[in-house]
Amino acid sequence: MKKTVKMLKRFAVLFVVVLALGLQSCSSGVSLQAYNDSYEGYEFKYPTGWVAANVEGGPDTVFHDIINNDENVSVVVSPVSGGKTLPDLGTPSEVGYKLSKSITSMAVDGRNVELVNAQSFEAGDKLYFILVYVACLPSGRTRHDLASVIIRRGQLYTFNASLPESRWETMKDAMKQTVASFSVY
Repeated sequence: MKKTVKMLKRFAVLFVVVLALGLQSCSSGVSLQAYNDSYEGYEFKYPTGWVAANVEGGPDTVFHDIINNDENVSVVVSPVSGGKTLPDLGTPSEVGYKLSKSITSMAVDGRNVELVNAQSFEAGDKLYFILVYVACLPSGRTRHDLASVIIRRGQLYTFNASLPESRWETMKDAMKQTVASFSVY
């Protein structure tokens, strides 16, 4: 009898562990695939099934969902003068605020971009700023943007993941993983 109870307890524990792992792996429901630009020196992961897009005069690299075209990730590479570093440009909040004002002033669709979070982290000898924005469009729609910013080899790399607020709850884990995967080498 005691052996049967012990065996049932072990089975129950094993079942709970397997169930928990299964539910955790299904939480975002999105698998990621790798992209590497060896010429510009960066890499990141993006949702499987998204496709590359060419934007004339736009970002260096763009991937978007084939069903929801307004869900995308992009990389912009810009020169930085005078050997400046991210701390030379300001704190994460200061840099994020400047970028939000720059995006708002350049937006042709009248969007208003507000910085909601800014932080920094180091990966080896590299400093990244992670910025979170909410963009309000004149139509009343809202977008959620996450960005990773780094200066390396005299270039400012800005990786941006953007999607409608209506898709945020479904895609937020995948977008956070995507932004966290951005690496400049």
